[in-house]
Amino acid sequence: MATWRIDLGGRVQGVGFRPFVYRLACEHGLTGWVRNGAGTVEILASGDVTALDGFAVGLLAQAPATARPVLLDCRDAEADTNIGRSDDFVIRASRTSGAHQHFLPPDLAPCKECLTELANPADRRYRYPFINCTQCGPRYSLIRRLPYDRANTSMAGFPLCADCAAEYANPAHRRFHAEPVACPVCGPQCWFVAPGAVGVVGDAALVAAITALRAGAIVAVKGVGGYHLFCDAASDTGVTALRRRKRRPDKPLAVLVPDDAGRLAAWVEFDEATATALRAPARPVVLAARQAGAPLAAALAPGLNTVGVMLADSPLHHLLIEAFGAPLVATSANRSGAPMVTEPAEAECLLGGIADAFLHHDRPIERPVDDSVIRVIDRLPRTLRAGRGAAPIERSLTFRLDVPVLAVGGHLKSTIALGFDDRVVISPHLGDLDDPAALALLARTARDLQALYGVRATYILTDAHPSYASTIWARGQGLRTMPIGHHAAHASALAGEIGTPDRTMLVFTWDGAGLGPDGALWGGEALLGRPGAWRAVARFERFRLQGGDRVGREPWRSAAAMCWGRGIAPPAPVLPADAELARRAWTAGLNCHESSAVGRLFDAASALLGLGTHTSYEGQGPARLEALADSSPAGPLQDKALPVSARDDCLIADWTPLLAMLLNASNPAAERAARFHETLAQTALAIARRVRSSDGVAAIGLAGGVFQNRRLAERLLTLLRADGFTADLGREIPCNDAGLSFGQIVEYGSRTHG
Repeated sequence: MATWRIDLGGRVQGVGFRPFVYRLACEHGLTGWVRNGAGTVEILASGDVTALDGFAVGLLAQAPATARPVLLDCRDAEADTNIGRSDDFVIRASRTSGAHQHFLPPDLAPCKECLTELANPADRRYRYPFINCTQCGPRYSLIRRLPYDRANTSMAGFPLCADCAAEYANPAHRRFHAEPVACPVCGPQCWFVAPGAVGVVGDAALVAAITALRAGAIVAVKGVGGYHLFCDAASDTGVTALRRRKRRPDKPLAVLVPDDAGRLAAWVEFDEATATALRAPARPVVLAARQAGAPLAAALAPGLNTVGVMLADSPLHHLLIEAFGAPLVATSANRSGAPMVTEPAEAECLLGGIADAFLHHDRPIERPVDDSVIRVIDRLPRTLRAGRGAAPIERSLTFRLDVPVLAVGGHLKSTIALGFDDRVVISPHLGDLDDPAALALLARTARDLQALYGVRATYILTDAHPSYASTIWARGQGLRTMPIGHHAAHASALAGEIGTPDRTMLVFTWDGAGLGPDGALWGGEALLGRPGAWRAVARFERFRLQGGDRVGREPWRSAAAMCWGRGIAPPAPVLPADAELARRAWTAGLNCHESSAVGRLFDAASALLGLGTHTSYEGQGPARLEALADSSPAGPLQDKALPVSARDDCLIADWTPLLAMLLNASNPAAERAARFHETLAQTALAIARRVRSSDGVAAIGLAGGVFQNRRLAERLLTLLRADGFTADLGREIPCNDAGLSFGQIVEYGSRTHG
């Protein structure tokens, strides 16, 4: 006989871990207790040594699917003589001191057990849209403070009925301390608002919403992290009306689909990796190739061959999509780049000119959380946006920070990260900081994370660009700020995620723009080294861009600049009416900047191939260029790398041959788009070979928003691996600017602790 004290960290709160421990201890015939500590689970167990061994192994091997336990300590201890009968194993009240070990659980989609009850007419939660248990339901979106107990959530305002209270108190029940637990008697309720609809509540509200959708209406629906706008995804009329009312002419719209593999195959092409990503507890939006002839509105994703599909992330959404029986547009009900709308009154005020009806509920949302977005690249799901279900992201560092630091990322696709001890907590997607509401959410989230974890930042890490809204905000907080290079943060985010911060790597940091240490706008560099010690060893030839911030939304400026820089007159269709003024300013160097950004090369190619001179959302030109390349019937491509020459200890890739190829109208536009991608991949391979020859590096990383492009990333990874390199692209940390905040902390920590 023996007694062991076992401490577990990681994601062990909000996932039904204590009742799991209770049941496991009873199976092994142990006595003792389990309780929540300060973000940990603490266990005292007495019994036969063989049973204790099996119990200890089971704690990690048999943990709930959504748990991520980490063994912190296991040691001999004295038996507890105050637990009651000798055959008792009990669950004790939480211990709340020492907040640093807390983990914030993410919101989780409904589990199979809850969906079974939801569909059972004999169950007391039949068709109840807020059904949940310890394995599913909202978490992050309703937590007010830690530890994660019901009294510390927005469910505190819903006293439990006798039946729910009995489940909540029963350690053998899967709803034991399921903090959002509720039922139709004691929990949140829905209501429907539309012209002529008065007092429509409960299940009748859901029926009314479905009836409205079938009649072609646009319905705003409150979900887990905010409102979505719903309409029939097969109706060109409905989708076009939604775009017109929301003033969203081109940006793709996400589609909610029934969870039925047979029907899903009629709408999108999907393999095992895509299916796995769709059914993950986060229920992300997954970008998938659209099936030819799919019964979906053409206006869902203009100019693209992919569509973002998602399965129901809540019981409410499950009831709606199963009753409708066909795909529904489910786009975030917010301005582009702004946070989600969360309050009924706010929704009716802001969305009154867009939605024909509203399906509200009265479960308060403590913080808005947008959808997560995933794309399968190189047979693995890659996070493009971490939101509901995937964030906050918690990572361990390979070093220990002396003081807490807050990293505020960049300007677009904003996230922030809080670093303390050997941990980093990365916020969900906050929005683009051009929008004042997104900047206000950044400020609130910065306060929120520090309060939840009980730490206060000593430094604020910012992007090196002095005009980013995040940098300006940081300078006003009364703390010391420390700038981190944009592309160093990209490279360090990748190295930090794959767990090799001490290994020398060559990282291609390709994106649309980021201020370099020499004052130019980078975005086509390859950095050699490791976090805290990067140096640029290769880049694309810079070209002069005119127009300041307008360049990112006007691809014609990149196309014209490339042509003007080589003494070529741009094709007339590329130039708008005011192009002559821009040419004169370009010639005089007015409002110009030098850029090496690959993202701008993509913009130029999209404009030269007739895909548009102006865009309505960030990345539109490159996304359409990829779709055009995918439509090319050309066989295996034989394009060579661009010329690469050494200059001032840096390899320079000359993009001039790209221009000639793109302007050659004797070849189909789709073939030229495909050759553009192939040439960039071959050029990166040529650079990697040159650096391997000079520096012996064999590890390659891909970082920056350009590598959201599936065609380019997969081709480059294939070429590199075939040539003997190891090559990595991030999975959990987005390769785009959403990963900057994490990279800033890795870069800072490596400089100060490396």
